[in-house]
Amino acid sequence: MAEKISMPQLGESVTEGTITKWLVQPGDKVKKYDPLAEVMTDKVNAEVPSMFDGTIQELVAKEDETVAVGELICYIEAEGAAPEEQDTKPDAPVEAGAVAEKTPDKAAGGNRYSPVVLKLAQQYQIDLSSLQGSGRNGRVTKKDVEAAQQNPSPKTTGQKLENKEQSAPAVKAAPEKTAAGDIEIPIAGVRKAIAANMSKSKSEIPHAWTMIEVDVTNLVHYRNSMKDAFKQAEGYPITFLPFFIQAAAESLKEFPALNAYWQEDKIIQKKDINISIAAATEEALYVPVIQHADEKNIKGLAKDVASISDKVKKGTLSGEDMRGGTFTVNNTGSFGSIQSAPIINQPQVAILSVESIVKRPVVMPGDMIAIRHMVNLCLSLDHRALDGLVCGRFLQSMKNKLEQISG
Repeated sequence: MAEKISMPQLGESVTEGTITKWLVQPGDKVKKYDPLAEVMTDKVNAEVPSMFDGTIQELVAKEDETVAVGELICYIEAEGAAPEEQDTKPDAPVEAGAVAEKTPDKAAGGNRYSPVVLKLAQQYQIDLSSLQGSGRNGRVTKKDVEAAQQNPSPKTTGQKLENKEQSAPAVKAAPEKTAAGDIEIPIAGVRKAIAANMSKSKSEIPHAWTMIEVDVTNLVHYRNSMKDAFKQAEGYPITFLPFFIQAAAESLKEFPALNAYWQEDKIIQKKDINISIAAATEEALYVPVIQHADEKNIKGLAKDVASISDKVKKGTLSGEDMRGGTFTVNNTGSFGSIQSAPIINQPQVAILSVESIVKRPVVMPGDMIAIRHMVNLCLSLDHRALDGLVCGRFLQSMKNKLEQISG
């Protein structure tokens, strides 16, 4: 019998994935748990496994196509499996590497629509019965609903246009023409997912921004004095980042309001302090997580940072590596930035950028001028959940901790 394989949920808050490469073709024999396709999201790269022994019947999703979680990607002719043995609960969450089939809901008129289509129709106020489906057997797809939303009509929206002003189409800027020598880069995969997530964060969260200057001269001397011996003894380097992560984790214990999630009708202050680290490659941005950062010393944090950096370079981050972050530290100083206003990693309520450590002349006590190692700590905050007072105190706490470090 033909069985369906749907797009799994490959991590917390992941709503879609892009088929980057099919590893099978129609007619191929597969075993249970054999990889079928490589999938990329804004948080992780993973493989979708088969849940059956059988033969690939049809590849529904195309390579480079972005598919919502729970939507069909292929059919498998399963061998020796009774229908009840493969039954799955509709809308059940799926972990990375697993698959599930979402059972469509029945709408008015006997038509059947996927949960994703129903959700979009409700959001855009689209009358699904008015749409001509482009999917298998005339099924209305996510793309059909999005197309109707972009080109609304009285029939699809169920609204009456009362005058010409209401019916006038919105004026859109003409697309930029490609000139000779221009390079067109399709927006797909991780870049598309990042764009959607950042746009959602900026449009929904009222961002505020603040910064504090820290004298880390003692920290620089201490780290430089022990980095060679540390690398030789431990086998991995110690950078400045673990010291900033430790200071942030300790300050979050003092000011738990920043270690929180915004949930529309409530704010959840998280018990665990799990620090997300913004890590970029040439193609994508990832936010792997250091779990229980407040319970680790500098050695442990340095080990986690080294491990994460290695996974990012090799492209081996898993869904588990990305899960559970409560506060984000962005190491923009690694490429020379001295000031930035980062976008919040929702549902978190704040993100910290550690800028580049630079030498500057500073007026010291007694009006003496000295060359000191200075760094800017830049904090973006969700002004629905946080105010400047608590965030200023948080940064002042970090400043005090960092300036007191000595060898």
